[in-house]
Amino acid sequence: MRVALLAGGTGGAKLAAGMQEEIGAALTVVANTADDIETLGVHVSPDPDLVTYWLSGEIDEERGWGLRDDTFTVMERMADVGAPNWFSLGDRDLASCLYRAEFLREGGRQTDAQAQISRGLGVTATVLPMCDEAVRTHVLTEHGRRELQEYLILDGGQPRIDGVELDGIAEARPTAEVADAFRTADLIVLGPSNPVISIGPILAVPGMREAIEAGSAPVVAVSPYVGGQILKGPTNKFMEALGRPTTAAGVASLYTGLIDAMVVDEDDPDPPPAEVPTLPAKTLMDGAGGRVRLARTVLDYGQTLIDA
Repeated sequence: MRVALLAGGTGGAKLAAGMQEEIGAALTVVANTADDIETLGVHVSPDPDLVTYWLSGEIDEERGWGLRDDTFTVMERMADVGAPNWFSLGDRDLASCLYRAEFLREGGRQTDAQAQISRGLGVTATVLPMCDEAVRTHVLTEHGRRELQEYLILDGGQPRIDGVELDGIAEARPTAEVADAFRTADLIVLGPSNPVISIGPILAVPGMREAIEAGSAPVVAVSPYVGGQILKGPTNKFMEALGRPTTAAGVASLYTGLIDAMVVDEDDPDPPPAEVPTLPAKTLMDGAGGRVRLARTVLDYGQTLIDA
């Protein structure tokens, strides 16, 4: 089965790792790039890098970001000489960002830079940036307009959110590789990532929904709510900012007209979305076994939709 998975943060990246175990090179991950940041002369692409590190098996699972056993010698010296180091990068993590920045400075596409990084790290699946144009998420807060990484790291995700803006989104377009991934997919999955700042920017790219709908593959969303709770990150704050319920049904409402079904956690106390079929299942991805279990659940459910 060929699968195109939309992913952003940890939840989507974990599901990608489980799916790679099941279907290998038949998996393509379309990753959010709206939280990219240029800092200290490098281009950081947090979501594609996070996905890639989970797929390569090098992720620091305890921290949830960066590379396992990485050192921070460069960032420590940068701090010594007075450079801002609030966005911390490990030394090996920094290497990918340096490569990407130089590749783009020479006129290359982010899609091609990501492909080389994935190859260099031995990733079997394909990781695609959602577009090659620069899109940047800004959060409108009670204290003013903030870049997403500033809000998440410097502000700790604490200020009230009044809205979200995507700078550059009007000029963005799905790449030919992204469109082809959707066209040839047997199943399209919206991963259990933040639906507003991870999946939302991908779907906001002009032409993206049309590219998804152009194929014949069923579209399945996976709820990020486990037992009615978000395990990591300020998803609820962003849902509330959009006036949506902080439930699986609220997430489904953001995907209205796009998804054919949804996988929800079997222990979620809230009512599931009524407008699409749902499959209650164990969605907690506890360790490698949990990631593979959820991947298998989604793939099997997808197969029933394909066969229907």
